[in-house]
Amino acid sequence: MLFAFAFRSGLIVSLLGLGACAVTAPPPAVLPQVAADWQAPLQAAAAELPHGGTAQDVGNWWAAQGDAVLARLVREAQAASPSVASAAARIAQARAVRGATDADGLPTLDAAGSVSRSRSQQPGASGSSGQPIVGSGQIGLQAAWEIDLFGGNRASRSAAGERLAGAQAQWHDARVSVAAEVASQYYALRTCRQLETVTRADAISRAETARLSALSRDAGLTAPATAALAHASAAEASARAVEQRSRCVLDTKALVALTAMGEPALLDLLSAGTPPALPRSLVVSSVPAEVLAQRPDVFAAEREVAAASADVGAANAARFPRLSLQGSVGRSALRLNGDSSELSTWSVGPLAISVPLFDGSRRRATVEAAHARYVQAAALYRAQARNAVREVEQALVSLDATAERTRDVQTSVAGFQASFNGTQARYRSGLASLVELEDARRQLLAAQTAEASVQLERLNAWVALYRALGGGWTRTADSPIAR
Repeated sequence: MLFAFAFRSGLIVSLLGLGACAVTAPPPAVLPQVAADWQAPLQAAAAELPHGGTAQDVGNWWAAQGDAVLARLVREAQAASPSVASAAARIAQARAVRGATDADGLPTLDAAGSVSRSRSQQPGASGSSGQPIVGSGQIGLQAAWEIDLFGGNRASRSAAGERLAGAQAQWHDARVSVAAEVASQYYALRTCRQLETVTRADAISRAETARLSALSRDAGLTAPATAALAHASAAEASARAVEQRSRCVLDTKALVALTAMGEPALLDLLSAGTPPALPRSLVVSSVPAEVLAQRPDVFAAEREVAAASADVGAANAARFPRLSLQGSVGRSALRLNGDSSELSTWSVGPLAISVPLFDGSRRRATVEAAHARYVQAAALYRAQARNAVREVEQALVSLDATAERTRDVQTSVAGFQASFNGTQARYRSGLASLVELEDARRQLLAAQTAEASVQLERLNAWVALYRALGGGWTRTADSPIAR
């Protein structure tokens, strides 16, 4: 008997000693494998420096534009966005999972009670009036605790915490995405309205030319073919103006869908605002790794790597012995023929050991599956980091290119405007033909359209850079609903 006690004690001590050893798991962090320097020009983004380029200044970028309409639309869209609501729900889910894993390492305590009333009858006896009625009742507490010898519960808690942090970052990323989408749609609508003004003015001008040509034809001063050309040109311009107006209506409805505002209220808001100026500049760090630290999606992917690493540790811990302790305390009462008796009981134990012997390689397969998920998470993290660098560089290239193109198209518009004005004056004096006038008009319209398109590209490049820089998120920032 002494030998058996010594054996059990030695086994428990050995298990406790093994529990001090950490279960193997892959590294919780991996290198992003990105270039040390940007391969795109930074001058375009840092040409005008309104701030020091901190993440907080990026977050306040919309307010710094001085366009109250855009800021209002961003707020409305973020409040109505299903993607933001889904991200908030994922935070609540991740928080609940973390709470459940936190409870796994704590003892459990259950209360139990029972009441019974019975009568026994001897074999062969008739009737039951002489048999005693026995009443009994029990109430007690039962406790159980699984000792986390090999850190399986700790690893599960760590994984849940990492996923909660990732969900909080994804909530901010969803808000940034919505803000960028609204800004792009808003700038598209403003540009569309600008082109609508241009095409409407062009249609009015061509219609007037067609009217004068018809009068001149009727007076016998203009050939019918020339009047027909003016009429065709006016019809073409009218069709173009109608098409442009319909595009603006479609852009308006797209903005209605994003913001969940009523269309009349949105139109009133847009009419009350002033046309937006070019956005203020953003400063991009010269080190790509610092920019990656501002990206909530990269952070979420990084946290998933850490969570997957912890999952491997938890799966490995399940292959080792498990040690649990149970205990109870209770009180029972018995009533027989009017007499009552009470009894209090308590127990500690058993201290149970469960040693895995054979499970058909199920636990091993679980470890392999967890490791495969870790490899996948690491690959996705590196891909996310490379994609973040690509998005920043694409935005920088677009800003640099549109800055040069803006100067060229502005020169082009000024030149074609002067050419059209001169040709129109010559046409009215009878020194230029209608064909020359229409050719000058087409060149001016094409230049004005190109100017608006380049301006829209530049605005979208600013929006893309804002999004690529993380929208003002930092690793220490928590969303309001993450608390």
